[in-house]
Amino acid sequence: MSSYSDLDRPPLNERSLNRALVREGSFWRDIRVLEETGSTNADLAARAVRAAAGGDELPEGTVLVAETQTAGRGRLGRAWNAPPRSGLMFSVLLRPGAAVPPARLGWVPLLTGVAAAAAIRSVTARAGRGGFEDEPGGSVVEAGLKWPNDLLVGDRKLAGILAERVDDAVVVGMGLNVSLREHELPVPTATSLVLEAASVSDREIVLREVLRELALRYTEWKAADGDPDGSGLRAAYREHSLTLGREIRIELPGGNAETGTAVDVDAEGRLVVGTGTAEQAFSAGDVVHVRNARLAGQ
Repeated sequence: MSSYSDLDRPPLNERSLNRALVREGSFWRDIRVLEETGSTNADLAARAVRAAAGGDELPEGTVLVAETQTAGRGRLGRAWNAPPRSGLMFSVLLRPGAAVPPARLGWVPLLTGVAAAAAIRSVTARAGRGGFEDEPGGSVVEAGLKWPNDLLVGDRKLAGILAERVDDAVVVGMGLNVSLREHELPVPTATSLVLEAASVSDREIVLREVLRELALRYTEWKAADGDPDGSGLRAAYREHSLTLGREIRIELPGGNAETGTAVDVDAEGRLVVGTGTAEQAFSAGDVVHVRNARLAGQ
């Protein structure tokens, strides 16, 4: 099938992306677009390992994008599949360095989520005001975050994030649904920009905005040695969170589960849950939103 057979899903233009984002002094160093691959996270991690084995270092700011993934992965080993060119499947290489304490690396996927949510709100707001000539009107998409790494619109999943350590680097991957139609959704609880009547569904425009926002927020966080308060990251996460203030069930590795009210994220990016008279911080788990809960002082 020709890459142009679905006119609603044109291919990404690698040259155009590099021209817009890869410049002297910019954070992004190289953007490659693949027609098909198994997993952009796995591919980018393998490139970093090969470079290190040869005595080189794959630079921070390297980006790998796939038009389709055949072995995409979400959290907990879940498969992530979508029709070709119906979304944005990409991974970025970050090198927080020795200045960022290991305990603060848990903020990397949360930071990526904040950047993506802010970018989607911003780009759809501009487009809704006629900011892009080809797609005037439409809706602003109020994307929010479910801890630790899902983007939601309401209670429907728009995107997922997966961060993995590779030696002293971190590879962060994202799968963002752009033009998926209702019958193409992997689960009924998913959604896409098109299904949300977003004012912009041009994947290149959305990708550029997400990468620009990610570079800005990551650079600020890294300059603050990973301090989520000094960089403003924790405040931004609270602002975009759809989990805080809700009654949740957190399903833990090993099969156990806890219920309570999501109170906060701590300095390490862990979810703080009030369970009865105590509060407990969780670094991993699958959160289920049960219902809204009113917190004292909120």
